[in-house]
Amino acid sequence: MKIFKFLTKFFTRIRVLSLFFLVVSLLLISRLYMLQIVQGSSYEQEADKQHFATKEIFNRGSIFFTDKDGRKVSAGTLKSGFKVVMNPSLMEDKDPEDIYLRLTSLGLVIDKEIFLLRANKKGDPYEDVIGRIDIDQAQAVKDLNLKGITLERENWRFYPGGSLASHLLGFVGYANTDDSVEGIYGLEKHYDYLLQRRDKNLNKNFFADIFSNLGEIILGDKSKKEGDLILTIEPSVQANLEIELKKISEELKTDLSGGIIIDPHNGEIYAMALYPDFDLNNFRKAEGVFFGNLLVESVYEMGSIIKALTMATGLDSGAITAETTYDDKGFLVLNGTTISNYDGKARGVVKMQEVLNQSLNVGATFVEQKIGNEKFAQYFLKLGIGEETGIDLPNETYGLVSNLKSPRDLEYANASFGQGIAITPVETVRALSSLANGGLLITPHLVKEIDYDLGDSNKITYENNERVFKEETSKEITKMLIEVVDKALLGGTVKSEDYSIAAKTGTAQIAKEDGKGYSDDKFLHSFFGYFPATEPRFLVFLYVVDPKGVEYASHTLTEPFMDIFKFLVNYYEVEPDR
Repeated sequence: MKIFKFLTKFFTRIRVLSLFFLVVSLLLISRLYMLQIVQGSSYEQEADKQHFATKEIFNRGSIFFTDKDGRKVSAGTLKSGFKVVMNPSLMEDKDPEDIYLRLTSLGLVIDKEIFLLRANKKGDPYEDVIGRIDIDQAQAVKDLNLKGITLERENWRFYPGGSLASHLLGFVGYANTDDSVEGIYGLEKHYDYLLQRRDKNLNKNFFADIFSNLGEIILGDKSKKEGDLILTIEPSVQANLEIELKKISEELKTDLSGGIIIDPHNGEIYAMALYPDFDLNNFRKAEGVFFGNLLVESVYEMGSIIKALTMATGLDSGAITAETTYDDKGFLVLNGTTISNYDGKARGVVKMQEVLNQSLNVGATFVEQKIGNEKFAQYFLKLGIGEETGIDLPNETYGLVSNLKSPRDLEYANASFGQGIAITPVETVRALSSLANGGLLITPHLVKEIDYDLGDSNKITYENNERVFKEETSKEITKMLIEVVDKALLGGTVKSEDYSIAAKTGTAQIAKEDGKGYSDDKFLHSFFGYFPATEPRFLVFLYVVDPKGVEYASHTLTEPFMDIFKFLVNYYEVEPDR
């Protein structure tokens, strides 16, 4: 019996040990794969040290767009090459000008004045000459065999799209405290902790590296992981949006134009852009361009697109129905201030549909007063107006909505038609998406997946279950916004026979810089629409700041919106819903 128990324990231990060694073996094989295949380029660079001097090499994770078929498209990557450096202390018996001429004879573009200044720093062991040259140029420099001139391997950040998604991607630069490179704008900054490569030492023993990070593999500690970003941005959609924004800006001589294209159901952003933009590979040459992202960092009074939210609030609260009427006299006075329709004209007795069709300020005020100030403010705050959306970009700000806590009726009336409260474009898109998706509050986001260097990945999902409006409200406001397009927008001339489109325009006065009232000749034009409206796949938001020569948004942004609509339904082969 004792022998039987002994053998049982012995074989049990053997099985446990075998299982342990099997797991370790699999982990080692996985690590070998990562080192040899995934990280093989790093060791290729190490091999280059046999031929070229190598200091610490810049390394960083990659960023990818995702096309409509799910394929990854490079957005931010590394480019490899060489740089020429000099040791002036070794050039004392050489003519710097002769060295300069011999280097430039190879086609290298070097500033002569700067070169000679650096070459004459006798006793200085290290000065840069020129960087980012290819292997053929590097070999040609090496063949010159110039005393005091050496080559070093280097990597640098490269953006294949140039200016594509420049305000989203951001770029890298030197940190203030040391010589390390880090993300300083956009996704490069927000996900710097993930894109950074902490261990840049390529000299460590290859086999020692096999055993490194096994703890991260086993324990799954994502806080210490490094990886690549897979974005929701579709590059062709992004490019199309940027083309439209550039066209708008050039035609209307605007100060700024911007746009967002989003899936209103899950918050995935297909495109997000501002114009003017800049070349990410030559950002130092950009003049007068703001590198940050005003779609999340700046607030605006959005104007009449907010009437759609006011109407939905009225419907959802039961204060009105689509059949409710009121007597429109063209103006009304609140707290000693006159509120009027855009043209000052009375409409008489009209239904709620006409408030949206004709964009009536008096009508929006009527709806707000039927709801009541307190309940109206509760709905708007529940829409996320006045708070950050949680979008994965740095420096997000939040709307200025103190007027929703005012004791005066006037402030609530102004808010009902988009004046007096200032919100970010991404806040606006988040709130408007609730009209399209059945009444839920979404989280706008740009990263859909993270591919970790250790071989695993993490798909990013968000719970969009905070209800703002009833599903019936979403359907009712959508019907009303469809009628705006079919019958009212530019006289119904843009109605699509194949697709239902729900949309609304907005024209808002821009506050004076001194904060005392509004400018008489500067406006912000906005436009939002979603389609196919019965089962929306896309919500498009556009805005322009101070367009010249055109008074209303319907005449500035309808055509660009319709061009984007046509592109999207054709590009994605969307089935008609009519």
